[in-house]
Amino acid sequence: MTATTATAAAPHAAAKNKASAAVLRAEFRIFRREPGALFWIMVFPTILLVILGSIPSFRETDAALGGIRLVDAYVPVTVLLSLIMAGVQAMPPLITGYRERGILRRMSATPVRPSAVLGAQMGIHGAAALVSSLLSLTVGRLAFDVALPRQAFGYALALLLAILCGLALGAVVSAISRTTKAATAIGSAVFFPMMFSAGVWLPVQAMPDALAHVVEVTPLGAAAQALGEAAGGDWPGLTHLGVLALWAVALSAAATRWFRWE
Repeated sequence: MTATTATAAAPHAAAKNKASAAVLRAEFRIFRREPGALFWIMVFPTILLVILGSIPSFRETDAALGGIRLVDAYVPVTVLLSLIMAGVQAMPPLITGYRERGILRRMSATPVRPSAVLGAQMGIHGAAALVSSLLSLTVGRLAFDVALPRQAFGYALALLLAILCGLALGAVVSAISRTTKAATAIGSAVFFPMMFSAGVWLPVQAMPDALAHVVEVTPLGAAAQALGEAAGGDWPGLTHLGVLALWAVALSAAATRWFRWE
């Protein structure tokens, strides 16, 4: 690239960055005005933790869980629940709605690329899931004396990979859905298996061995195990981290391959 070309490209790149920042601000304002999304992503998981933690039996140690309490086991579950809500329930209908109404097609003719919208949505929903996770950890600690993750770096790594998996899965749902109704229906169909594999109805640690081995090859099952290990002070198992990384790559590749802007 010559100096002249580089000089000419600089203002164009600056304009694109400015436009992307404007899209991010606009999408964030829209997200703030959606009380349903805010509640289900950022509030409901913590409410569920409070309800479960208020049950006396959930605050008693359980030998089947390795000597921890059920409320201890459910903190990682509520952490994962927030990203399930963000990835497959909130994000796909919104992105599909933009495509269905022709918003992404019209944006193709402007300096703002449609990819800026997708990036903004993934960033906003990922940040919301992260805030919800921190809220669950804080309430668990203050209300029920749940120990903070003893292997903080390993916990953060597992959580980051889990969020990437959840958002990539949401992008796949957005890619294969032609209408908002289809996105809602497919997201709901994916939602319940993800909740089960995350341990919402039965923590992965308490599942029978055969079922636990099957669940551990799913992204949320591997994430639940990795978060549980890091919470207990161990580095997350390389197998669980590897499963998360493979799912993140595979789902991202699928979303890239199948996604259409119009």
